[in-house]
Amino acid sequence: MDRTNRARPSRRALLKAAGAATAGVVLPAVLRRTGVATAAGSDATPAPPSHAGDPADLFREFGEVVERRMAELKIPGVALGVVADKEEFAAGFGVTNVDHPLPVDPETLFQIGSITKTYTGTALMRLVEQGKVDLAAPVRTYLPEFAVADAAASAAATLRHLVTHTAGWYGDRFDETGDGDDAVARYVAGMADLPQIAPPGAHFSYNNAAFVVAGRVIEAVTGQPYEAAARELVLTPLGLEHSFFFVEEAITEAVAVGHGAPEGDPAGDPVVRRPWAFPRAANPAGGLVASMADLLRYARFHLGHGTAAGEAVLGTAGLRRMRAPLGPGGAIGPELADALGVSWFLFSAGGVGILGHAGGTNGQRAFLAAVPERGFAFALLANAEAANPLLGEAATWALDRFLGLAAPPPATVPLAPERLAADLGAYGLPDGSGGRVERVGGALRLASTSGEQPVAAAEAVPLRPIGGDRFRFAGPEGPSFVDFARDATGTVAWIRLEGRLMPRLA
Repeated sequence: MDRTNRARPSRRALLKAAGAATAGVVLPAVLRRTGVATAAGSDATPAPPSHAGDPADLFREFGEVVERRMAELKIPGVALGVVADKEEFAAGFGVTNVDHPLPVDPETLFQIGSITKTYTGTALMRLVEQGKVDLAAPVRTYLPEFAVADAAASAAATLRHLVTHTAGWYGDRFDETGDGDDAVARYVAGMADLPQIAPPGAHFSYNNAAFVVAGRVIEAVTGQPYEAAARELVLTPLGLEHSFFFVEEAITEAVAVGHGAPEGDPAGDPVVRRPWAFPRAANPAGGLVASMADLLRYARFHLGHGTAAGEAVLGTAGLRRMRAPLGPGGAIGPELADALGVSWFLFSAGGVGILGHAGGTNGQRAFLAAVPERGFAFALLANAEAANPLLGEAATWALDRFLGLAAPPPATVPLAPERLAADLGAYGLPDGSGGRVERVGGALRLASTSGEQPVAAAEAVPLRPIGGDRFRFAGPEGPSFVDFARDATGTVAWIRLEGRLMPRLA
């Protein structure tokens, strides 16, 4: 199917939307690191949620909390959902669009952004189970012409590196490659000049481009466009009838649009953000649109034993492998990930394993967390950039009140003078496209993480050491984390900010 007749927004608008999406990977601040838990990989029967009251009453209270914060943050619309063992709760609040308002309900479509990566990971695991792909195999096994700028990395990169954000090349370039079925293939072919930031497999660094490559592998193996393969492998078997990739599929449904503050007036009433659609090439990394009802069905699948409507979709071993540590973790905005599974961020609280992923598009924010050991899942979809604080607050509330899983913030750990000196200096991409960060004494001076999105004021921001190479600081939307990564010689060579590695500059 050729979709080239759809009107395209300007390149500047597309890049602005893409920049908003990269910010959406930030995870809520509730999931404090307390040690890597193995519970998330268990296939045992889940224990019932250890909530402090009747789940229906808790959900009603939860909705009241969300509505209050919506008013304070000026969020037009939110869909909220909880799976508590055998019970499921979903509700909508507010409106889809401040210009053309419709009430939000559990069937309203929202862009789920980077949560889509877990669907891509699920599709790959189905192909692994069918014997068609191997996560340990080099990408060139399936895409012989694959290349980035570094020849050694091009040959060494594996599917495992793709799904754990450890491929190491620059991952935040969003090219418009058209609306045809070759959009993903053209994007991957254009990656040949992407610079390598770190060796493959060495460190976690959030990588949208790697998931586009994963989508291209799915295309090569199945002989179908990514979207058709994802529907056949994931959406249809799971009964996700209100989950779409294309505007023309979603247009007949009630659809939430993104909102942000007016230009130059951060405290103003929200206005609609445009464009709404992603470039088609970004679909494997963040292009899915879904209702809360469908997102909860998807969560139930990942809480269970790989079945949907009584039918086996993914074997227990494959589902367990998605939940098990497969790659290193690190700082990602207001959170510290213990590790990466197959496309899932892995956390723990109170020794209980938690799967999580967030998403962001141009004016929309989303979050999904699953706690397989407790048969619990929580999701929130919001149609405003201002919803970032709500994601963390809502996740904190849900895990605390429904499960009793709460953890204090990490304590400050004294830092030896020689350790402080190890990471002084400036960090950034060689071409300057990712901004610049300077480590100045006990503080950071932050420029920006993208060409258009400042992450802090120009003055130095104090850092609070919390152990090893990890630090906490007061970010623009609340406490956030940063950490430093070392090369093979043990020398500090990168800073990780918002989940992205930035090399030390000479």
